Amino acid sequence: MRLRKVKNAQIKIDKSKYIIKNPTTYKGRFNNIFKNDNPIYIEIGMGKGDFIIKNACEYPDINFIGIEKFDSVMVRAVEKLENTDLPNLKLINIDALEIANIFHKEIACLYLNFSDPWPKKRHTNRRLTSFPFLEKYDSIFENSKKIIMKTDNRHLFEYSIKTFTDYGYKIESLSLDLYADDISLNIPTEYETKFVSKGMRIYYIEVTK
Repeated sequence: MRLRKVKNAQIKIDKSKYIIKNPTTYKGRFNNIFKNDNPIYIEIGMGKGDFIIKNACEYPDINFIGIEKFDSVMVRAVEKLENTDLPNLKLINIDALEIANIFHKEIACLYLNFSDPWPKKRHTNRRLTSFPFLEKYDSIFENSKKIIMKTDNRHLFEYSIKTFTDYGYKIESLSLDLYADDISLNIPTEYETKFVSKGMRIYYIEVTK
């Protein structure tokens, strides 16, 4: 899918109080940014921000960091946050490949929502649940590891179940049709809302290690 360029997107992003500039300088001490020792949850591929913003509103005792590499997408989240005050939310405009250079032993939970499935075999290692990425995540979690994933892509879901379990993760919760199960605590992403309106199935998995 080709992303539409947004005029002055990077300028708007850079001006936002929610953006962490030069995030590598905070590696291992992101709690200093939030000025507390609350757990830090991150979302890789936050899109336009619906999920991470709603979580920050709902859970003020958890610190949230949204990560997105495309400025034309992240700027929409920045626009939604204008005239708001969420001290437990920050955003980082980077590629997920840099994740291990940003955090060190400080993340409590990782969200992977509707990640690019990279369907071609030669692109397998680009999937955010591939072994190369699971290895990167090892260094960012503080103690125990927790990953929560939602996707509309069954192939990616089946692939991820295998990589998680082969890598030593334990499945805590799994749904082959999230909206047919109990979703009372579910916070949807913008993609999720669109997919559900079209009758598409949402797959869900929570794993720990």
